[in-house]
Amino acid sequence: MLKEMLTSDQLSLVISQAAAPAFLLGAIASFISVLVSHMSRIVDRARFINGLADGDPKKVQLKENLPELHFRAKLVIRAIYWSVGSGIAACLLMIIAFIAAYVGARHEPAAAVLFTAALLLFTMSLIAFAREVHVALNQKDLA
Repeated sequence: MLKEMLTSDQLSLVISQAAAPAFLLGAIASFISVLVSHMSRIVDRARFINGLADGDPKKVQLKENLPELHFRAKLVIRAIYWSVGSGIAACLLMIIAFIAAYVGARHEPAAAVLFTAALLLFTMSLIAFAREVHVALNQKDLA
């Protein structure tokens, strides 16, 4: 049965425990912004290469970079998906914590699992982005 009133002690405990997921959520949002910006640069470069005139001598040479740009875009998209999953896990953690406090249930076990999942997903996103950066730095033509 739902509690009539949520005590201020329960609420302050949940709010204090939601600080770490809230900071993680802010970091995730900032990282997604970086990823989207990076993705935009990759797409712009591919569009530039495709927009060169057929007679342009640079087009043949630059067109060789398109498969690599496509691979880099796939890595960034993967990083974005992992980050979004991490953000969802962090949001679910906070939602479950507040619901558990409202009904008087323990939220710590679910919070531990969801926080670990959020960090794992965020780590996967960082790994995917690191792979993309590695490919970018090893690209033949950095011009």
